[in-house]
Amino acid sequence: MLRAHARIARRLQADLLARHGLAPGSYDVLTNLGEAPGGRLRMNDLADRVLLSRSGLTRLVDRMERAGLVVRQSCPSDARGLYAVLTAAGRDRLDEATPTYRRGVRDYLLSHLDEPDLRALGHLLDRLTDDEVPARA
Repeated sequence: MLRAHARIARRLQADLLARHGLAPGSYDVLTNLGEAPGGRLRMNDLADRVLLSRSGLTRLVDRMERAGLVVRQSCPSDARGLYAVLTAAGRDRLDEATPTYRRGVRDYLLSHLDEPDLRALGHLLDRLTDDEVPARA
């Protein structure tokens, strides 16, 4: 599993970096913000959705803010809370990069599976991402 994940992730990373100057973590942030109402999420909520620690997300959003892809906005109901907000440039980069990402997933993963495999993979991924799945000891 680790070998397959690493191989697919390396290829996706190479494609996103070469074609769009985006690391997978940045693409993940843009995707989550792009799917959120108003293109914004509280930093804590965004941290729960991406595959980064809170401190790692803070550093990434700092870099993305310098690149003009996101901005931070204060939360009116909580002086300590911050939103990460997708900018127009961030939306454009996401729109440009999404076909590359999808093509990579298709080429590096889905094209190697037949229809029964795809159904089984979908079922397994649903089970593994279900919040109700108990942890094993």
